[in-house]
Amino acid sequence: MIYTSATPSEMNLTNLTDFIIEKMKRELPSTIVYHSADHTLDVHDAAIRLANLEGLTKYETDLLRAAALFHDSGITVSFDDHEAHSAAIAGEYLPSFGYQQEEIEIIQNMIMSTRLPQNASTLLERVLCDADLDYLGRADFFVIAQKLRLEWEYSGNKIDLKEWYVIQMNFLKNHKYLTDSAIQLRNNRKIQNLKEIEQLCVNGCKQKS
Repeated sequence: MIYTSATPSEMNLTNLTDFIIEKMKRELPSTIVYHSADHTLDVHDAAIRLANLEGLTKYETDLLRAAALFHDSGITVSFDDHEAHSAAIAGEYLPSFGYQQEEIEIIQNMIMSTRLPQNASTLLERVLCDADLDYLGRADFFVIAQKLRLEWEYSGNKIDLKEWYVIQMNFLKNHKYLTDSAIQLRNNRKIQNLKEIEQLCVNGCKQKS
């Protein structure tokens, strides 16, 4: 489905980006080392990349970018059910940045689609889901995954390295990218990352250097 705006929206993505990143930096505790402002910007950049590869219009890409910026903002409220909190925050603030109700609902649906297990029904939702887990198929997978492990530990969920690798192996095995572009761009490296984890466990589940 191609989304078009009957009247050009006055969406201001530069100001929106500044607003949400400053909000996250100001309100997130230092223990949130994975779901951070840096992660939000990473997902935002991945979303733009995939949008270009998937041939989305500028208008669709602008909606996608807004969803990427807000998709984890709800963690400033609560980690539990943070996607719903993120959608609510988007609904609260987006009107002041020129977004219409129909646009906000599209953005909120994109945000909700990223809740695990992902449930995407439109191309925009599939692109955001793939952008959110873009790192699974990148060379920096282990660095980013370690941030997630630390975040879990800071929240009181301490996991030894062997158990962590098992969790990551299962996640990588079960995960599937939803767009052709992400499959082509990231799937081979994701398979390589899975093989590296399996090899680390064969060697005694040592920390990857």
